[in-house]
Amino acid sequence: MSKKVAIVQSNYIPWKGYFDLINLVDEFILLDDVQYTRRDWRNRNIIKTKNGLMWLTIPVKVEGKIPQRICETVISNSEWNRNHWKSIIHHYTRAKYFRDYKEVLEDLYLGSNEKMLSYINYRFLKAICDILDIKTKLSWSMDYGLFEGKTERLVNLCKKAGATEYLSGPAAKAYLNEELFRQEGITVRYMDYSGYLEYDQLYPQFEHQVSIIDLIVSEGPNASKYMKSFNMKSA
Repeated sequence: MSKKVAIVQSNYIPWKGYFDLINLVDEFILLDDVQYTRRDWRNRNIIKTKNGLMWLTIPVKVEGKIPQRICETVISNSEWNRNHWKSIIHHYTRAKYFRDYKEVLEDLYLGSNEKMLSYINYRFLKAICDILDIKTKLSWSMDYGLFEGKTERLVNLCKKAGATEYLSGPAAKAYLNEELFRQEGITVRYMDYSGYLEYDQLYPQFEHQVSIIDLIVSEGPNASKYMKSFNMKSA
């Protein structure tokens, strides 16, 4: 039996390409037992506003000289969810399908009382997958054990998950040792994020790399038409 796996750090309300990667594999492993990186996608993402792009950032504690892992990262302000929800209402209330998703998004935000960043990210990833009807299994790297080495860690996670194919983002071409995968009988493929179609965003100029929430409230049930994975599956 073939099995496709992807392994990526959890992100907060990521862009459509992240969900395309999830949708193209059988199991998506959240690599949260690695170092938390500041000013990255782990705890923040971008939405559109009439004044340009705006960051929504979950405040977290980063203390001490010893690097903390993503799964150890704690929220520092419990009001972040209410503040983010107010921003989304303010900037997206005029979006075509905002009313259709207002209740589910409101429950998602106002019910997010978790203290750990990983759990918050998981909560949003799972809910958005449900909205998009993505059935992929979401799991944690911590469930499979700790492994040393950059590529070695990925290979071992794939082996533990029973993968025959590893789907990676294109940036990994710069460091991934594909030979280690081949030795284990695992095929490596890379995601292609080019060629996305534009949709009807509220504010110009069009931006592809904004949060998936922008696409959902803009296109509603038609959102999958602007994602590559659904088209690839139906081809």
